[in-house]
Amino acid sequence: DASCAGRDFLTVDRRPDIHAAIEKAMADGHSEICAERGGREYQFDLSRIESDGRAAGTVILAFDVTEQADAERRRREFTANVSHELKTPLQSIIGSAELIESGLVKSADMSRFVGHIHKEASRLVTLVEDIIRLSQLDEGNEMSREDVSFLALTEESFASLRETADTRGISLSVTGDATVHGVHQLLGEIVGNLCDNAVKYNVNGGSVHAEITETDSEITFTVSDTGIGIPPEHQSRVFERFYRVDKSHSKQSGGTGLGLSIVKHAVQYHHGKIALRSEPGKGTAVTVTFAKS
Repeated sequence: DASCAGRDFLTVDRRPDIHAAIEKAMADGHSEICAERGGREYQFDLSRIESDGRAAGTVILAFDVTEQADAERRRREFTANVSHELKTPLQSIIGSAELIESGLVKSADMSRFVGHIHKEASRLVTLVEDIIRLSQLDEGNEMSREDVSFLALTEESFASLRETADTRGISLSVTGDATVHGVHQLLGEIVGNLCDNAVKYNVNGGSVHAEITETDSEITFTVSDTGIGIPPEHQSRVFERFYRVDKSHSKQSGGTGLGLSIVKHAVQYHHGKIALRSEPGKGTAVTVTFAKS
């Protein structure tokens, strides 16, 4: 369980501090040091060996702690992001509430301030729900499975997005159907988040098409849009937690930055694969593939 996370990483070739650690172990009985080598992170535990009451040497145990260190960094980054994302709407809510409480808000503006509080509170609820979903996926607990129709999930998602799509002149369509034996809630998260993003980041008058195909060996679900697209330098990171290509657009549309991360983890839970194709100004297509059992 040893971890180098949070300490200064030492490159052995450049800083031969292991010699100092050996001397410390010989003097005090034990020491430890962290080092980076070849892109991996290691922890060295050094203990003094005694014979007849005298120091006879030092035993050095080396542990590859790369995965633990990476996990610890992700945990710290996630905690910092959660704190920031929670504080932003809370500060907005508190600010509006204080203005109302102090009587500085005119009666004619009251509905606008109350509406703002409601909007930010709803954003908080969505964020907390997304964090809970990711936590459940991280735990990896087994969930009950059932046969789920991707066509039914898509039609349900489109129904919830219809008003927004119609307002912006975005057409919604779906072809095909297939049944996957999986966790209904997680499959719904996959479909819902992909369809929501396809509408959210589309252009007025654009289109969203969902295609469901099935072969003897696999089932694929693809959501394509004619939206703003994703620049190549961002495409490998869009499934990271809280990563946003356009922060101003995400804030305006109410995104939490967790939707695609939930999709990724839900797909992994079902041992599936996910692929993204996108071109700025021409749209994005995300394909999820499940092997048939």
